[in-house]
Amino acid sequence: MKALVLHEPGRAAWESVPDPDIHDPQDVVVRVETTSICGTDLNILSGEVPRVMPGTVLGHEAVGEVVEAGRDVRTVRPGDRVLVSCITACGRCRFCREGSYGQCRGGGGWILGHRIDGTQAEYVRVPFADHSVHLLPGAIDSQDAVLFADIYPTGYEVGVLNGQVSPGDTVVVVGAGPVGLAAIATTRLYSPDRVVAVDLTPGRLEAAGRFGADARVLASDRPEQFVYDLTDGLGADVTIEAVGVPETFEMCTRMVRPGGHVANIGVHGKPAALHLEDLWIKDLTIRMGLVDTSSTPMLLSMLAAGRLPVSSLVTHVFELGAMEEAYEVFAGAAETGALKIALKGEQVYRADSSSLVTTAGSGARFG
Repeated sequence: MKALVLHEPGRAAWESVPDPDIHDPQDVVVRVETTSICGTDLNILSGEVPRVMPGTVLGHEAVGEVVEAGRDVRTVRPGDRVLVSCITACGRCRFCREGSYGQCRGGGGWILGHRIDGTQAEYVRVPFADHSVHLLPGAIDSQDAVLFADIYPTGYEVGVLNGQVSPGDTVVVVGAGPVGLAAIATTRLYSPDRVVAVDLTPGRLEAAGRFGADARVLASDRPEQFVYDLTDGLGADVTIEAVGVPETFEMCTRMVRPGGHVANIGVHGKPAALHLEDLWIKDLTIRMGLVDTSSTPMLLSMLAAGRLPVSSLVTHVFELGAMEEAYEVFAGAAETGALKIALKGEQVYRADSSSLVTTAGSGARFG
């Protein structure tokens, strides 16, 4: 089969690798129908996640068809269409029993595209299938469903739930990329008074409006002052950091009111200052962490019911074989306007004539 293989920092290639097979009776092998690229994949490619070893197939988001199942798998069988979760759960350890699948100590957690081969491939092996893949109704489009492998659960769990968003709150989401947009959309489920989106680019702020932001502020237009003016000098009840750089984390801690909540979603590649000399007196709660995906079944039900926006989040669609080009477009989001990229297997890609397709050039090897 073909897959995107990491060779070294800055270089990955779409190339032939052995087909995956069943290693454990709880495994399934899934033929990938649709996968995507995450900001974390860019971090891996740049060398910021050194635990990912050369030779690893990247990716941790996918929708596809089960083609083989181990003898102990009970919830799915060959022919089933499934969502592959970004988090794998053994289902037995202390953390899994508590629903904290991201902290699985039984061989799961974030392993796809991290410690084992991932989803940016024609086929992927998924361990602990009974707890790590989700059956999909045929009516759910794969391009929509793949957003629920990582983006929506992360925005909801690490942003909205960790931030303890409540009715009547003023919520500020800093970063209107895919996860930030998912946080905005799922914040609306809790009837906040207002949701403010902050970003560097007008295009992403336009998307934030479509996903439910009541106010939008460019990062260059003094967003902290805007929030203080909006709240009569109090500050936001909840600030959600969805970028992953020190400046936006520190901005969130300054914009939140005394007794408020800061939820950090962004994956930080370098240290961020925690100004305890200023913050200790504010009685803040700061939460962060890896997504658990325990909310995925509920979110998929809401998707099926049409209760969550998805259509404008995928801005570019490629065939799987254009993986290298898709990475270039995603990495250059400031110029290309990319929010989320979907990559589809040949049959799905050619059948979906309604997709926004970007195919300029053949794509070059990274490096």
